[in-house]
Amino acid sequence: MKRYFNLKRGNARRVFGTYAVVTAAFLILQFMSAAGAISSSMRGMLVPICAYMVMAISLNLVVGILGELSLGHAGFMSVGAFSGVTAAIMMQDAVTFAPLRLAAAMLTGAAFAAVAGFLIGIPVLRLKGDYLAIVTLAFGEIIKNIFNNFYLGIDKEGVSMSMLTDSTRLLEDGRLIIGGPMGIGGIQKISTFTAGFLLTMIALIVVFNLVNSRSGRAFMAIRDDRIAAESVGVNITRYKMMAFVTSAALAGAAGCLFAMNYSTIVANKFDFNTSILVLVFVVLGGQGNMLGSIVAAAALTILPEKLRQFADYRMLLYAVVLIAVMLGTNNDAVREFLRRFNPFKRRAKEEGSGDDI
Repeated sequence: MKRYFNLKRGNARRVFGTYAVVTAAFLILQFMSAAGAISSSMRGMLVPICAYMVMAISLNLVVGILGELSLGHAGFMSVGAFSGVTAAIMMQDAVTFAPLRLAAAMLTGAAFAAVAGFLIGIPVLRLKGDYLAIVTLAFGEIIKNIFNNFYLGIDKEGVSMSMLTDSTRLLEDGRLIIGGPMGIGGIQKISTFTAGFLLTMIALIVVFNLVNSRSGRAFMAIRDDRIAAESVGVNITRYKMMAFVTSAALAGAAGCLFAMNYSTIVANKFDFNTSILVLVFVVLGGQGNMLGSIVAAAALTILPEKLRQFADYRMLLYAVVLIAVMLGTNNDAVREFLRRFNPFKRRAKEEGSGDDI
């Protein structure tokens, strides 16, 4: 907490304002759900919305704060999803309390995704700009294809893994958990909106504490001028790795939360399109703006469902709305209009604070 009190007033207001907005939205939706004012389809979208919010927050750390373009974020989401669900299935008999099992599964997903982020980051983070974007895109597709050809099950000898298409031995002697292109089936749906809210708050706390620390200032120095930052002793690779691994861990936890909201999950769900969708959340909400990413993630997840009544024209209308919003938010007149109704930005400007949070 001491770190928050050391913030400039404008930044502190934005940090606590973001917490307040997210908490208020959660309480309002809980009240509406209890009162039956939310449709069943909308209730089913609450957990995915929370997962996408965490994805947007985590990617904003890399894209908005660090200033590096990553196009393989869905790969870390898939690592978290498959490892977390596998852990939950293995703990199903030993840990009968669903919230505890979900928490353990999300921690497992975050840990495996962090390891994947570290291993991928070793060769990737020495690159920059378009080269880094292309290589992260390639790694995201590699991870997806690995899971499409990966088989894992429990048999008499314990846990068995295979990259072969023939997995009949696992089916005969035990239980097949990951079935290659068939993914994981028979998942107990234990993800809840409350768990999604808590994960979103944890992601915000982690990112805000990191950004408002010495490491966060190093991230922004690298983003603003890599050469100048390196000239004053900032270890570029170390700080890029820190941001990349933290982002991957949060994406892994979000992937587990997302996967355990469905009875079946397949690797193709976490493809290039998902990475681009999360990047759109970040760009539309504002790079470095965590609250904006949260709002964009919620709005763009709900919008396609609300346009479903237009049948074949649904995605066309979605694209038109997205382009219109992008053009509008990049118009100076619209920005000035929105700034008048944003108390956090106005107060920060009056107090001379321009830090990204």
